[in-house]
Amino acid sequence: MGTVSPSYKGHRYPVEVISHCVWLYFRFPLSFREVEELMLERGVTVSYETVRRWCGKFGQQYAGALRRRQPRPGDKWHLDEVFIKINGEQRYLWRAVDQDGNVLDILVQNCRDKAAARRFLRRLMQKTGAVPRVIVTDKLRSYSAAHREVMPSIEHRQSKYLNNRAENSHQPTRQRERAMKGFRSVGGAQRFLSAFSGITPHFRPRRHLIPAHDYRAEMTVSFAIWEQITGVAGLPTAP
Repeated sequence: MGTVSPSYKGHRYPVEVISHCVWLYFRFPLSFREVEELMLERGVTVSYETVRRWCGKFGQQYAGALRRRQPRPGDKWHLDEVFIKINGEQRYLWRAVDQDGNVLDILVQNCRDKAAARRFLRRLMQKTGAVPRVIVTDKLRSYSAAHREVMPSIEHRQSKYLNNRAENSHQPTRQRERAMKGFRSVGGAQRFLSAFSGITPHFRPRRHLIPAHDYRAEMTVSFAIWEQITGVAGLPTAP
């Protein structure tokens, strides 16, 4: 599959450094200052503010390129919402995954009422360009009301016991939220979590379900794809 690499014009650091810093920040629960320290240990002097700018500029681009490489979403969608703290106030993170655990979309909203559920369902269908065979949610009434308006012909199953797929998908976000000590704004949370949900799953195969040699082989493929979408793979090799 062809990939158009991001433009690094105007950046004095090589693409290998930029892509590695972005990978470190989104893959591990690190602060910008900790990424700066790790790079310094490797002999690369870069400020944490520069790392912040790189992550803001390239994080979404890398995540979008990885999403375009994913197969079409499955026909069974799991939806769930959890509260998150943004600047000390409670907001809601809506998430949808398919039966294979692939993240379809996330959306940060102020409420979890019918309007919020309806907005998320419409956004999901528009973004994926697909319609599921069945959606699985918990028993929040907002889902039922929005389902009747947006996709009345689609089967809707409601049970807190059937939705572990979506609930488990929140765990990396919770870990990162604790490391970051919360988010400062709705827009900032949406931008970060959108990139985070596109990059992190690419490097998190279900390791407990596969033997070590299969895990290493899968990670080798993941790194090769990362080099392709960031443009590192297209660079000339040293003699």
